[in-house]
Amino acid sequence: MSTGLKKAEIITFKVDEALSESLEGIQNRSDFIRSAILSALGNVCPVCHGTGTLSTSQMRHWTDFSKNHHMNTCSDCREPYLVCDHE
Repeated sequence: MSTGLKKAEIITFKVDEALSESLEGIQNRSDFIRSAILSALGNVCPVCHGTGTLSTSQMRHWTDFSKNHHMNTCSDCREPYLVCDHE
């Protein structure tokens, strides 16, 4: 039985010495590279900008927004999406 969850795929790539040295000081290179790729592809959350968390002010705006919107799940791809309830 499929749960609809996608497995994470490991992708490796080669970098030149200069790029490797530039990445040395970054504590979580995987997260950094993942975020950079998502940003380059235009898939970063417009609210949290890819951080995965909302600031207090952003949460306040989200709470106001959610009064007239709700989350739904697509029956085809099983991904969540926003639905406007405002008439």
